[in-house]
Amino acid sequence: MTMAAAMQSRTAEAPARSKASRIAHVDIVTDLATVEPVWRAFEESGHLFTPYQRFDLLSPWQRLVGAREGAWPFILIARDAEHRPLLLLPLSLRQNHGVRTACFMGGKHTTFNMGLWNAEFAAQTTAADLDALLAPLRGHVDVLSLTQQPLRWHDQQNPFALLPRQSAINGCPLLVMEPGGPPASRISNSLRRRLKSKEKKFQALAGYRYHHASTDADVTRLLDWFFRIKPARMAEQKLPNVFAEPGVEQFIRSACLSPRGEGRVIDIHALECDDEVIAIFAGAADGQRFSMMFNTYTMSEHARYSPGLILMRYIIDRYAERGYRALDLGVGSDDYKRMFCKDDEDVFDSFVPPDLARKARSDGNVLAEPRQAAGEAEPDAVRPGAKAAAGVRVAGRRLSVSHRVRLPFPFPPCGRR
Repeated sequence: MTMAAAMQSRTAEAPARSKASRIAHVDIVTDLATVEPVWRAFEESGHLFTPYQRFDLLSPWQRLVGAREGAWPFILIARDAEHRPLLLLPLSLRQNHGVRTACFMGGKHTTFNMGLWNAEFAAQTTAADLDALLAPLRGHVDVLSLTQQPLRWHDQQNPFALLPRQSAINGCPLLVMEPGGPPASRISNSLRRRLKSKEKKFQALAGYRYHHASTDADVTRLLDWFFRIKPARMAEQKLPNVFAEPGVEQFIRSACLSPRGEGRVIDIHALECDDEVIAIFAGAADGQRFSMMFNTYTMSEHARYSPGLILMRYIIDRYAERGYRALDLGVGSDDYKRMFCKDDEDVFDSFVPPDLARKARSDGNVLAEPRQAAGEAEPDAVRPGAKAAAGVRVAGRRLSVSHRVRLPFPFPPCGRR
């Protein structure tokens, strides 16, 4: 269902120095089937997004996990005056203790969160555009909790970096790969030698091989093994088994079985022999970068010979040979990640009230306090005199909400969940 949150912009009384937003209309959509055609169009070339924002990954998460957690689809589509889509923001809405919070879909299962942007618009986005995007949320969302956002993606800045932000608690180790570079440029010769020495133990096993799961039968067989072994591994480490939470296994199976180009929405790589699976790594790829999501390895004596590291070497070489420019092993600075990843992805969180633009001080520096506290320059966007009047005035423009938004789902009374 598309809710009426259409904004018609008016430029009357706009100060000459104000930067007008290209966003003229914002739809808030609460039905995945309704938004699917537009969402899939954003996954075509000419758009900026991470592989974690694909419809075939977030749709099953919302249906199988998010809904059970009390999260509802709350998807924003921003359009220009010609009604051309500029941005799709895949959010879910929750209410806890009376506070309505909009977060990225995917929960703890997405390494990176981001909107899906028209790439040309993303390169030119201003704070005025973000104010126009947030204006329809006032009165319907108390806070935007936008976590685990990459500062840049494919060498282009994430437009949400213009919002007040802070560094994420956990960083993400990154391997930058030189296209056409020699093997030693991504994994040192000394590490390669050590891994080859360990791999000799496996090469003596009947049917030993590395492979990328390409058939439904292989994907299903490897996931069956993963969901048997992973709980034991997590119990061994005294960690909670997040994969046992309601709907999570079905969500992962759905995404791993969904086709995408030459692979899947979540690709599975494995080391195995005729007798057992030895290790698997699974992650999301987009033609330029592979990003790890989950992994585990055997409980047998073969675990002694570093099967995860050997498998990682195969994966890195596979994607490097296909022209990929980067690879990450997920959030967290575990020692094994640093063996391969020498750089770090800048990741940030933003916690933003949608009425931020209305809280301008008398000098009009709407974003000044949060950003200056972090030692950053104030964005050149919202000018003096930009305050609420006859609707919402943002950077000298008046943005009026043409209809009242009524959410088609019941939230519990304030103070209860």
